[in-house]
Amino acid sequence: MSGYIPKHVISGGAGPRGRDGFAPSSNGPGWPRQRDSRRPAFSNPTLCRHYSPTCPCRSCAFPGDYCAQLIAGKTLHRTIFDTPVVNTMLRAVSLAFLRIGGWKVEGSLPVGVDKCVLIAAPHTSNWDLPYTLFVAFALNLRIYWMGKQSLFNRPFGALMRWLGGIPVDRAKSNNLVAASAQAIRDADGPLQLVVPPEGTRGKTRHWKTGFYHIAIAAQVPIVLAYMDYQRKVSGLGPVFRPSGNIQADMASIKAFYAPIKGLNETQFEAE
Repeated sequence: MSGYIPKHVISGGAGPRGRDGFAPSSNGPGWPRQRDSRRPAFSNPTLCRHYSPTCPCRSCAFPGDYCAQLIAGKTLHRTIFDTPVVNTMLRAVSLAFLRIGGWKVEGSLPVGVDKCVLIAAPHTSNWDLPYTLFVAFALNLRIYWMGKQSLFNRPFGALMRWLGGIPVDRAKSNNLVAASAQAIRDADGPLQLVVPPEGTRGKTRHWKTGFYHIAIAAQVPIVLAYMDYQRKVSGLGPVFRPSGNIQADMASIKAFYAPIKGLNETQFEAE
């Protein structure tokens, strides 16, 4: 989707306008309708920069370039996990890579848990992403993962999205929880949203609770995924169903991760 409307479809002249702000094309039927430069494309133009005649957004829940509609429902962007031939090939490559590297993959999604929030912990290194993708292929998952905005800068943005990435701008307050929950609810098929509770690969003692609130809002369970570099074991742990008592639930979740070692184990605390 283009960032802005090309100049050749912008019209500054007068004439009849539809409810969406577009006028009939002077080039005849079948051509893109012309944009009225005097009227914003959306009801809340300050919150959405997808100034395109084809953008379905009307009041974007995200500030910035990545509107909620692009990660919700049927408009959820296609990824490498939706590409049949490539998916099959990379599953074989991932299984071989992990086996040669001495890694063991454990667990699987229980029946009826096709939609869930996956905790990605510990997150202490940039290597966590490629290993997460390898394990996802090995377990036949269909994941989307949240990453910091800078990962999606040119020239790697398109690649990161194809790998299942969803950019998150930490400097801005947005409706990420609500939009993510809606994406899970509206998805036509399996969807596992991977969220690192630490929010950073640097050392931190405080876990962010976004993953918990997404699961509550989407009414899906939380699966405790892990990557133990010390034992070279990764996979899916217990299925955790939030009770609503966030303090008690967070204590139980952190207790599971306490013995697990990240690549830079001094940067991970689950106490």
